[in-house]
Amino acid sequence: MSSLRNAVKRRAHKERAQPAVRSKFGLLEKHKDYVLRARDYHKKQENIQRLQEKAASRNPDEFYFKMINTRTVDGVHRPKSGAKQYSNEELLLMKTQDIRYVLQKAQSEKKKVERLQSALHCIGCPPSNRHTYFAEDREEAKELEQIVFSSKEKAVIPGQLPKKIKKKVAAAYKELEERKKRADELQNIVMDMGLRKELMGKGRKRKLRDDEIVHPTAGPVYKWRKERKR
Repeated sequence: MSSLRNAVKRRAHKERAQPAVRSKFGLLEKHKDYVLRARDYHKKQENIQRLQEKAASRNPDEFYFKMINTRTVDGVHRPKSGAKQYSNEELLLMKTQDIRYVLQKAQSEKKKVERLQSALHCIGCPPSNRHTYFAEDREEAKELEQIVFSSKEKAVIPGQLPKKIKKKVAAAYKELEERKKRADELQNIVMDMGLRKELMGKGRKRKLRDDEIVHPTAGPVYKWRKERKR
């Protein structure tokens, strides 16, 4: 029965459109649109009523710390900054701890570079050592020559390594270059942080001009005023 009911052609019911006279008001509002608009309106009215009741029942003598920890700027409440104010000695101590951490990372990276270099030393390069054999006569020399040639044939030539090993060696060399670059960057960061720490310390100093620098460097150079130590 259901298949026959679906086979019968039915009339397509269309929604009524906005009349041409009222086209300036946009699309004709349907019942579902009215329901959404009404719910939103009633929700706002309930919020306003709740706030009015809260304001009416407020205790005029109540106090909480937000009253003194905030201030009004152009009618908007702005809380005071909660950031802690550190002294110069505390900042220097934190700088020292940061430098130690970065220095430890730089040293660890250098050790990894040295370990990789020792493991990849002369991989893929032809052997540079030479052996000199001495023979008593021509017959012994021929025998030695045959032995040496046979041993060379059995030896593995670096250019004939398997593809899997070549791939691993290339990846290891790539890792070595990346670790070298990272170690240099960490060392530069340590030097930069050390300079900033010294600039935060006591003593009068000034930045040297380009014509005053004896050995030009990439970064700025500072000179401290001489002070007599007691």
